[in-house]
Amino acid sequence: MENFIVSARKYRPQTFDSVVGQQSITNTLKNAILNNHLAQAFLFCGPRGVGKTTCARIFAKTINCENISPNGEACDKCESCVSFNESASFNIHELDAASNNSVDDIRSLVDQVRIPPQVGKYKVYIIDEVHMLSQAAFNAFLKTLEEPPAYAKFILATTEKHKIIPTILSRCQIYDFKRITVDDIAGHLEYVAGREGVQAEPDALHIIAQKADGALRDALSIFDQIVSFGGKHITYKKVIENLNVLDYDYYFKITDAVVNGNVSDTLLIINEIIDNGFDGQHFVIGFGEHLRNLLVCKDEATIQLLEVGANIKNKYKEQARICSVDFLIKALDLNTKCDVNYKVSNNKRLLVELALMQMCSLTNAPQTSKSEPALPAAKKTEPAQYKPVQPKPETAVKESEPQPVAKKKIVTPTDYPGTISISQPSADEKKKEETPEDLSNKPADEFSAEKFDSVWKNYLKSVENDKNFYATLSKRKPEINDNIIVLTVDNKVQSGLIKERKPEILDFLRDKLNNYRIQIEPKVVESTATDKPYTSQDKYNKMAEKNPALKNLKDQLSLEIDY
Repeated sequence: MENFIVSARKYRPQTFDSVVGQQSITNTLKNAILNNHLAQAFLFCGPRGVGKTTCARIFAKTINCENISPNGEACDKCESCVSFNESASFNIHELDAASNNSVDDIRSLVDQVRIPPQVGKYKVYIIDEVHMLSQAAFNAFLKTLEEPPAYAKFILATTEKHKIIPTILSRCQIYDFKRITVDDIAGHLEYVAGREGVQAEPDALHIIAQKADGALRDALSIFDQIVSFGGKHITYKKVIENLNVLDYDYYFKITDAVVNGNVSDTLLIINEIIDNGFDGQHFVIGFGEHLRNLLVCKDEATIQLLEVGANIKNKYKEQARICSVDFLIKALDLNTKCDVNYKVSNNKRLLVELALMQMCSLTNAPQTSKSEPALPAAKKTEPAQYKPVQPKPETAVKESEPQPVAKKKIVTPTDYPGTISISQPSADEKKKEETPEDLSNKPADEFSAEKFDSVWKNYLKSVENDKNFYATLSKRKPEINDNIIVLTVDNKVQSGLIKERKPEILDFLRDKLNNYRIQIEPKVVESTATDKPYTSQDKYNKMAEKNPALKNLKDQLSLEIDY
């Protein structure tokens, strides 16, 4: 039975051109070889599985080649290349610094450097995981690294450049390898699948590429695992089943439910996800990525940032059309807060469900303070609210309309998503609608001070999470003057905050008290609070003023103020 060779070894690049995703580095190395501008030491650093050791081997092989091609590649036919391909070259030495990290190991290496090559021009020393060398070993290596013989070249490879001492870094040419993109990994997997006779769906290869997190070696290992699981035909379903990845369809379905404000469907879908064995935070992280992808699809300029297969990309484009930018940003904010609080929450499932229910309420924000019977009235104002927000791409067309419409847009800057709540654009329209004739047709029940206090306490509870607003309203008790509610505040900033939230307050009070003639008036008064004592002496003086016996006690015991 023939021994199995993992794809990461079997398809390891043998030339610079076959290295995946590191074109800038390979081009620089080829030009250095062709122009004979070779440094004495190179440092290859970057994440795992991106080609550091592979490039070091190709570089070592190429500089010893006797017939270098015009494009800077080895010929694979000369004595040096053949011995390298057969792992029998005496000019290339690989050292694992993780297991050879002492001064004695470096001393042995320095002794080897003194012997010139018997075949070829250079002796190349590849030291992998060089950051594992001890401090003494680094210092013993310094002199040889700075002034080696002309035939000696050192290539150091590491995943943790910050652990290497500066004196080593200053003696090397540093090459930073980047994470390989999802598209590059998926393309290489497609090539490997073709060579192995494996039929693979493009979406399945993209899932493997995303799971690899920029490391091609990890992607090839996952590919071998999937082939062992599903045979010569790799499908999207087999990949998500084997890798325990949450299906994109769940994210699309739950987004549709959230956009439509359907709380019951949303809760049923998240229940199905949890029943299938997925962790709540796993869903939250994936849903945040889903919302981000929808936001990316809102603009043709940023759609290139979407790293998914062609079929799934079309689904994202379709769903992005029904989601406004303002909704996506607010939903992302709620999702991020849920992710941050997940680990410290005692009821994790409820936290996720609450975040989703809050997202559902975003599309029905103007109706949140209304009771069920009041829904028909809310529907009348809905077109006026959503016309300025929903069709973002047509803003340029709307600006060419008559001046009064343009001025209303300037007063309410909805073009800055995330800074103003969804219900904010309709505030001016509400004021306009609330004419005396309209209000006279609505109920105006009388209410007692006790009933108002009860309703007011309920409203304060509903805004407890907004600490600044809650502090502004709860500092002083409102004054009732017929149907006018006077809210006393300390400054103009607090007054502006109340004016900004005035429609929300009025909706709540009018609905609960069944009196639509109620009005809100903020009143600014100068603060009468005396200066607070800050220093120890000030605090003592304040206490002594209130209690003269404290001064007598201090004098009798000859006490001093501790500063």
